[in-house]
Amino acid sequence: MKHKGQFTKVEKSKKRMYGPRGLLVCGYLEEERTDFLQLIEQIGLSGIRVVFASTHDLGTSVGDLLTRENKIGFEYPSDMPRAVVMSGLTQNELHQLLAAYRKEGFLRQIWATLTPVSEKWPLENLLKELQAENKAMKNKRKK
Repeated sequence: MKHKGQFTKVEKSKKRMYGPRGLLVCGYLEEERTDFLQLIEQIGLSGIRVVFASTHDLGTSVGDLLTRENKIGFEYPSDMPRAVVMSGLTQNELHQLLAAYRKEGFLRQIWATLTPVSEKWPLENLLKELQAENKAMKNKRKK
């Protein structure tokens, strides 16, 4: 989780994170979307809104995308980096989702949490920033 330019560790608690409850899913192939929805249901998060960003959503603010209807965008192409932006989950739910995702062997991707700053950004800008941060973290680990 990034806060004021720095990453902070997400604790394990029932504390709810910033934003409306939802997941913004980017860059998934059509067949992976069903698997992701099944994972959400298996871990007991079936009541959370899952929005699938499509390529034509790149100019839309992240906050606006996260308020769309559940499963909107499921059938549209998503030619963008693979990422999930989490919003309004509890810290425990975040950890539960990450653990289940890894256990099921899904492809690596970028994970992010919504912030008051990122909710105003166009999706394209957020994804570019997340990719740059991801690359910097990988380079730091190599050293």
